[in-house]
This record gives sequence, C-alpha cells and structure tokens, in this order.
Amino acid sequence: MRTGADRPLGLKERLAAEIAAAGPMDVAAYMARCLHDPLHGYYATRPALGEAGDFITGPLVSQMFGEIVGLWLAEVWRGLGAPERVILAEAGPGDGTLMSDALRAAKLAPSFLDACELWLIETSAPLRAIQAGRLAAAAPRWAGTLDELPDGAPLLLVANEFLDCLPARQFQRTPRGWAERMVGLARDGSLAFGLIPAAVCMPDAPLGAIVERSPAQEAFARALGARIAGAGGAALVVDYGAAEPSPGDTLQALRAHRRQDPLSAPGEADLTVHADFAAVLAAARAAGAEAGLVPQGEFLRRLGIEARAAALARARPDQAGLIARQLDRLTGEAQMGALFKAAAIWSGATPPGFEAP
Repeated sequence: MRTGADRPLGLKERLAAEIAAAGPMDVAAYMARCLHDPLHGYYATRPALGEAGDFITGPLVSQMFGEIVGLWLAEVWRGLGAPERVILAEAGPGDGTLMSDALRAAKLAPSFLDACELWLIETSAPLRAIQAGRLAAAAPRWAGTLDELPDGAPLLLVANEFLDCLPARQFQRTPRGWAERMVGLARDGSLAFGLIPAAVCMPDAPLGAIVERSPAQEAFARALGARIAGAGGAALVVDYGAAEPSPGDTLQALRAHRRQDPLSAPGEADLTVHADFAAVLAAARAAGAEAGLVPQGEFLRRLGIEARAAALARARPDQAGLIARQLDRLTGEAQMGALFKAAAIWSGATPPGFEAP
C-alpha cells in the first residue's frame, strides 16, 4: 500500500487503515502484527539486542547464564540414560549467545555434544543470519515452529524470554461485566485502546482490573508437553512473570531500554507481556508431562552459579567487581532473580534444580 506521493505506508498507517475498514483488533492480533509483520514487524526487520539495542537478556548479562544452562542440559541428557541421539533446540535464540555459551560449557561432556542435533526455532530473518554466523561450528538447522522439529529422539529445549513475545488478549472488568480491550481509532485517527463486551468467564477481580490470557503461550506449552511426554526429554523455559495468576496490564514496549506507549510506534519497539506461568504449566501437565517452577535466582544458585562466579573472579581479578555485579543482576531479588522464573517441563527423572526442597 502506498500514499499518493508514492511513499510506502508505515505499519502504523497501515493498521489505522485496516481498523478503519474492518473494525478494532484485539491486543493479541496487534502484538502479532507489531512483532512479525513481514514488511515492518520488529523481529522481521529491526531486532536490536544488547546494551546498544532495545533490551538485554540474561545470556547477554553474563556468560555464566548460558554456561549454567549448558551444564544443565548435559546433566538432563545423562538422566535420560545418555541416548545416542537427542534433538537440542532453542526457541527464540536471539543472537545465539545463550546457545554458544551453553555448547562451550557442555564440552565437559563430549559424548553429549556428539549426541546433539542442534535446531533453532526462529522466524526472524535478521536473527537467523546472526545465529548462522555465531553458531556455524555447531551446524544448526532452523525451524519456524515446534512442530517442525524432527521426530525419533528425545527433545532437550531451551526458551529464554520467548513466552513474553507470544501474544496475549486483555480483558477488563467494567460495571456492566467483562469487556475485551481492543486497539481501535481515536477521533483524530490515531491508534487508541477501547473496550467491547466479552462473554468470558474470569476470576473475581476489582472494577477496572485487567486480566490477560495468552492462547499462544498455552498452545506452545501444550505442544511442548505432548512432545516430551511422548518422546522423552525436558525443556527449560525462563521468562519474567508471576508464579500465580494476578490481574494487571503487563503489555509494554521497549525501545533503547526505555518504556514507551505500545501504540506510539508499531513495529519499531519490542512488544511483550508477562509469561502466564500458571497457565503454561497447567497446559504442559494436561498434555502428559511433569512441570515445575522456581525463581531464576534460586535456580541458578542451585546449579552453582556462585561457585562459577568465584572461579571467574579468581581467574580475572581485574574483573571481580564486574562479575559480582553480573551475578547480582542475574540472581538478586531486586534484579532478575525474583521477577524472572525458571520453568521445567519433563518426562521421567526430575531435572537438576527442580527437586523438592
């Protein structure tokens, strides 16, 4: 679609035109377009990770994060009986840093690496190109969805800050009952939130409260649980969100590490919601798998990140202060340690870090 001056319309203008013609869209549909529109979607055109980008993830905070994950994967593989072939997959692998650090740490278990067939679940062409360069030595293959992974072997999957990018719908309690939050047009033609009546069953909540539901997060967990229950294996899913359902509007747009109005620049900022861990774990269990949840800080400490930090500080005394700050950022209660959770989905022996206290 082009303007009269033959200038291609941006995503904001295209969405406004579509809404004017067909009516408001729900928040999940809006998120999907902002992130994955082939012409102007954030991940399709301009994903920017790291300190110089729009957001930073655990693997980019410190190499320790990916190293702990790599050792966890190797231990889970041993717990499965050390099968000769295993599908090692990462959903939403970003720039490949997590998997690169994980594979380096897993060199301590060379038989594990020999058994791994590496797959990356990624839809972003720019990120696939970066991953191809960083992980070339591991000969990765790519899939667009979980269903595209090959069968015939146990699955070991990692997903760090993947659930938060899966779209969610929002519902608000009003004096007349529950309504769904929609993206429509204000009188001046700009994008604006509005409400339409919704025949939904929601938990009791105060007037004005917003409740989020993510069919996409639940569908991913259901498919993952079914795959692991049938073929064996385990998944480690790390993200931010509450352990129990709670009302609240968690939709946020991040650009240059700063929050902005989610409607102000569609496709130009990362758009996320909190992971609904209660629904995710319930979906995985309903599919036949087992599932557990611990705060990220506790998970990393159980797996020995403090010992790893001490070893790094001894090896690099000039970096001891930085390493201490990185450790605190990953595990501290006021940092990522409490808000972020580590969820495991498995079949068979309980994975390391998820044993009962």
